[in-house]
Amino acid sequence: MTTLVFGHKSPDTDSTMSAIVWAWYLTNRRGGNAEPRLLGEPNTEAAFVLKHWGLPKPQIIADVAEGQDVVIVDTNNPAELPPRINDANIVAIIDHHMLVGGLKTRTPINVVMRPLACTATVMHDIMGDDVVGLPREIKGAMLSCILSDTLEFRSPTTTDHDKAVATKLAADLGVSIPELASKMFEAKSDVSAFSDAELLRMDSKEYTVAGKELRISVLETTAPKVILDRKASLMRSMLDVAKEDGADQVLLFVIDILREEATLLVPNDLVKQLAEASFGAKVTGDTVVLPGIMSRKKQIIPSLKL
Repeated sequence: MTTLVFGHKSPDTDSTMSAIVWAWYLTNRRGGNAEPRLLGEPNTEAAFVLKHWGLPKPQIIADVAEGQDVVIVDTNNPAELPPRINDANIVAIIDHHMLVGGLKTRTPINVVMRPLACTATVMHDIMGDDVVGLPREIKGAMLSCILSDTLEFRSPTTTDHDKAVATKLAADLGVSIPELASKMFEAKSDVSAFSDAELLRMDSKEYTVAGKELRISVLETTAPKVILDRKASLMRSMLDVAKEDGADQVLLFVIDILREEATLLVPNDLVKQLAEASFGAKVTGDTVVLPGIMSRKKQIIPSLKL
């Protein structure tokens, strides 16, 4: 049976490329038969990275069949996975996020979860000496994952090890990290083709705070004004997205990569209360700037409270 390798819904660069990298590794170094899959269209940065390294876009799937062998990467949250994930045969999980719980396996499996900024860094470590013989496009995919998840080492999730691995990969490839990162962030910032609802779902995770079901959306960009100019329509769209997705509230953090700060849209009193309680901010309008806030995983989610 072919093993399917996939990450979370709303696939970003790490989720997309880690699935490709690990499927390649299982097939070409472990003697397996694996194929990458996506749980939705990749974001604009991930689409750029696919094209840049000459990698085909994996097939998009909505669910998995009962008994299907799968490897889960870049998440361990059932809410971010296919509806029937617990009917599949999960054979491994490779991740760098906090443990959520709720996944069921048929037998004991390999689970590798490490406090690093990026799944590709975890995979690099698992591969060990096999990294030396990886094809250029696979090394390039791994480097791109690290630059994306660390925001070119600006994110507080960045570890010295992530940076060292990226630096070594870039040297092997003869690639300038600033040049590649700049092209990636430019692609990430081009959101002109997306509707408000698509933007709110593009990079989002579900989380519960004080009994409130939240969809926490993050848009990382070097051109925040492009998004903030749409704030009125985005806030109107939050109502529909929340209703359709069964959430009480959508939160949108616009991350300014260059200024290293976040702007949170504040459409109502609930979000105002949350912003003031969570970040000690004083909210006086329909947005609030949060200096130094760059990471949903390390700074936003752990801080949320009402």
